[in-house]
Amino acid sequence: MLQLLLDIVRKNDEHWSRLQSSLIERCIPAKTVLLHAGEISRHLHIIRHGCLRMWYNADGKDITLQFFFEGQPVASIDSFLGAEPSLFSIESIEASVITSITKEDFEWIQDVYPEVRKGMNEYLLRRFRNYAELFLSRIKDSPRQRYDDLVKHHPEIIQRVPQHYIATYLGITPISLSRIRNRR
Repeated sequence: MLQLLLDIVRKNDEHWSRLQSSLIERCIPAKTVLLHAGEISRHLHIIRHGCLRMWYNADGKDITLQFFFEGQPVASIDSFLGAEPSLFSIESIEASVITSITKEDFEWIQDVYPEVRKGMNEYLLRRFRNYAELFLSRIKDSPRQRYDDLVKHHPEIIQRVPQHYIATYLGITPISLSRIRNRR
């Protein structure tokens, strides 16, 4: 996503200069919270290197909704688009390099470059589809089936994400996940 944006805007010197001044690159250590639940998401982050997760706290219980890896944009979308308090928190799982842009600057880019808006809309549709699939899987699939599906379709999660976060994503305890993994 970031590379597409850079390639498009780089063609216009004036726009390129404005974009460069609006992008903030940061190196963040693991367990850095970029957004706390209840805050308004004012930045869209694009992961250059690393892994982030979006999670929800339900009465002290951690529930991971999604993992994000290199090249993916990350924000609490409802909060970012609607200027409403976020229901979710976003934090790094591993040391990461992110590039951030404010909502105002991102809206300007989308207004000037409709292809960026189109790309973002396509990404959002895929993301909402992923949420629907996760929701449906929690209703119809056993924990074993959810884990097998994760191994098959998202091996990067199995390889890079600590087991306790994977368990919260699958809606099971770390002990249950350990049993499922040992039976494979």
